[in-house]
Amino acid sequence: MTGTGMLSRTADNLYWLGRYVERAENNARLIDGTYHMSLLPITPDEHAELWRKLFQSAEEIEAFVEKHPEFTNDAVTRYLTLDPDNRSSIFCCLEAARDNTRAARAELTTEISQCINQTWIDIRAIDMDRIHERGLQDFLDLIKERAHLFQGVVYSTMRRGEPFLFWELGTALERAENTSRLIMTRADSFHRAHRRDDGFDFYRWGTFLRSANAYSAYRQIYGDIDSVCVAEMLITNTNIPRSLLACIEDTTDILKTLRREAPCAEMSERLAAEIRAMRLDQVLRSGLESFLNDFRKQVHALSDQIRADFMMVR
Repeated sequence: MTGTGMLSRTADNLYWLGRYVERAENNARLIDGTYHMSLLPITPDEHAELWRKLFQSAEEIEAFVEKHPEFTNDAVTRYLTLDPDNRSSIFCCLEAARDNTRAARAELTTEISQCINQTWIDIRAIDMDRIHERGLQDFLDLIKERAHLFQGVVYSTMRRGEPFLFWELGTALERAENTSRLIMTRADSFHRAHRRDDGFDFYRWGTFLRSANAYSAYRQIYGDIDSVCVAEMLITNTNIPRSLLACIEDTTDILKTLRREAPCAEMSERLAAEIRAMRLDQVLRSGLESFLNDFRKQVHALSDQIRADFMMVR
């Protein structure tokens, strides 16, 4: 048992259901943004580096180069979309979401199961030839639309209770990690010293914000594109649902609702406090990459503690 009255295995299934659907959508967003930036007039080395930045650990890079010698548009797209050997590909994420839906079906509505099952059936019918024929954008839009449909079905049909909270918990924590990965792809461009006041840079930042589903909100709040304001929006602005602080505050609230005295609730609250207390200008000057790497390590540790506290996984 989780200590909240729910079976630990079921809680784990719901937690990972939330994470895998969110991860599939994030992969689609990262590929979408990178593809559009790759259309700009850049050198072959810059083009390869653009795609390489989607892999942010030595393990991820090693796994990719075992199958593909170069970081090309086609190779990275193939690896992150439909590769059955890459456990974080969109294909594998949706397969895992389907499996977790089956395992937790007693806690889910028929509409939720139908949404996931139909998405899985549709994805299995797609191969790279079809993506090339219809266009990469068509496939990525399908993934984003299905993820939004799934979230809408969950919010509109699932009763509020522990099952809903564990799904929401997985979604919030995965979103936090995904936003940090997105920011990392442009970590060397956030300081004003690297800013270019031209249409080229405006296009790049606009594409970046669209990858976070935050372009319209940014223009409403800040107006003109400014790299420091982009960083503030995606790290500390709690009015933006994908910002790091908003995701960790959501995680903290959920954990306190589940079990206020759980060690993971204290860890989450401490991480949120650290983000609130930090000086963003100092972080941008001294090393955004270091901050993001530390943040992701803390998110991983928090995930491990959540599973230890509620799913009995150590």
